[in-house]
Amino acid sequence: MCRRGSLCHNTSLGALASSAVTVTAALFDFGGVILSSPFDAFARYELDHDLPVDFIRSVNATSPDTNAWARLERNEVDLDGFASAFEGESDALGHRVPGWDVLGLLAGDIRPEMVEAVRRCGARLKTALLTNNVTGMQVNPAMAEIIALFDVVVESSVVGVRKPDAEFYAIACTRLDIEPNQAVFLDDLGVNLKPARAMGMQTIKVGDPAIAIAELEAIVGFALG
Repeated sequence: MCRRGSLCHNTSLGALASSAVTVTAALFDFGGVILSSPFDAFARYELDHDLPVDFIRSVNATSPDTNAWARLERNEVDLDGFASAFEGESDALGHRVPGWDVLGLLAGDIRPEMVEAVRRCGARLKTALLTNNVTGMQVNPAMAEIIALFDVVVESSVVGVRKPDAEFYAIACTRLDIEPNQAVFLDDLGVNLKPARAMGMQTIKVGDPAIAIAELEAIVGFALG
């Protein structure tokens, strides 16, 4: 069984085993998979405020393990602390962006086809939601209903580690009582998929939801829509 804080397989053995073991669990990211990507909202904000393309993402990618965003998702700072720190970090990169503006861009639109895929996976497989999130942000009733579909929810702000830290995925394995090579994981960021794949999971990078669902159907072997 997967133990918290450690990889359950080395990279080579995990990769070989993933194709030979039946998938018994489907793991989903939230924003960018079940919800539309906040990056779309970032892009609109940058256009409206004459900022360079992908500037907000570049702030978040600078010192990615210790910056304001990382500390917020590990619940090491509150929303006010994040807002102040992000403003300073963005200013240091040439454009002062209020952190509260960025927080306001995080709510995405629900993708009904992905929600249906979660429901159908839940009827036959174990399911988990793996999300880098923050405390203090209100969850509306529609999102709460989606979260309730999952057998296990792993939140960075609760467990104190975040994707792509390998411990985050190990926690999910432990709670689901699976080995990594029994899982398929969907995320919109390659950096988050890489450690999961190294542990032995099959992975799907989500861009177009329809394509991702078709790839998931091919792995699990049943219809999702």
